[in-house]
Amino acid sequence: MSAELGLDGRVAVVTGGTRGVGAGIARALLRAGARVVVCARRPPDEPVIADGRTASFRPVDVRRPAAVQALFDELATAYGRLDLLVNNAGGAPFRMLDDADAERHARVLELNLTAPLTVSLAAHRVMRRQPAGGCVLMIGSVSGTRPSPGTAAYGAAKAGLEHLARTMAVEWAPAVRVNTLVLGMVRTESAHLHYGDAAGVAAVARTVPAGRLAEPDEIGDAVVFLASDRASYITGASLVVHGGGERPAFLAAARANPSAPSFEES
Repeated sequence: MSAELGLDGRVAVVTGGTRGVGAGIARALLRAGARVVVCARRPPDEPVIADGRTASFRPVDVRRPAAVQALFDELATAYGRLDLLVNNAGGAPFRMLDDADAERHARVLELNLTAPLTVSLAAHRVMRRQPAGGCVLMIGSVSGTRPSPGTAAYGAAKAGLEHLARTMAVEWAPAVRVNTLVLGMVRTESAHLHYGDAAGVAAVARTVPAGRLAEPDEIGDAVVFLASDRASYITGASLVVHGGGERPAFLAAARANPSAPSFEES
């Protein structure tokens, strides 16, 4: 790890950091030298470890403002600083809009949009008092950039989260940088819940120009960059990490039709 990308001694908090993408982010931060705190409602089945270093765990429900504030008060006392917050906690089940009432969809909005706002406010109260300020990263999704059938409330929340980050970046500048990572599909331990068995995951991976799903630790590498001094002028930005995105469906349809005309462009 180069000095510019090193995070030696810095304190990082990763919400939802006990598994999946969050654990990958925590491992990358540990490898970069950061002191990492992961939080979730329940402790991890196994500690989050990388390069012989272990992330500390704190239990918290990010939807409860009083509990969130108590956590950051405790961390400020324990560590004396807070350099990075990664708002990773979130998610939603697959559910078509008319298969649930508005209250159930509102819970998805609460977890994926209101909770990151709650956590960011608590972190900012610590960061703004520090000479070096701090960095807040939102974990967004391509679901917030295109139609998201089956996860409409989740997509709406992620779109709102990206806008929230851009506004925070203006209001909290120059002390605190705020950016968003817009993620595509990631291979996690729960990938089968979304894409089926191994054959289903492989079929989905073939739709990505990069030919595969991202690994959680690769998302972590992007986090390390945005948290590092190399990204000191980057704020209010969205970094898309999706392996090239999704091939347009009309191209597959055209190729499947042998009578479709072909043409060349100069």
